Amino acid sequence: MSYVDGFIVAVPKGNIEAYKDMARQAGDVWMEHGALSYAECLGDDVPYGEVTSFPRAVQAKDDETVVFSWIVYKSRADRDAIVAKVMADPRLQGDAWKDVFDGKRMIYGGFEAFLEK
Repeated sequence: MSYVDGFIVAVPKGNIEAYKDMARQAGDVWMEHGALSYAECLGDDVPYGEVTSFPRAVQAKDDETVVFSWIVYKSRADRDAIVAKVMADPRLQGDAWKDVFDGKRMIYGGFEAFLEK
């Protein structure tokens, strides 16, 4: 079974194109370093729930869109090795992302797949 890193972040609607550019570059870097797949999805049907929801989880504001992303690896060991390479890659260095979204409201985690079809 594979291993998956998942991410949810709120992106200001005015920064969507900048986010897409950043995501394309990051996706290329992750894939070059061995990820099996890389996906970035803009929220389309993500209502603000009364108790919990994707928008609530990242404290999305009216002028923001929720982005749901994931990266797939062969295993946790592969993920750990690939992330180390990605974090050292000069193409992803710097703080430019801070102008695109608020990383303090990002939710992320690693997940071991137990069912794949």
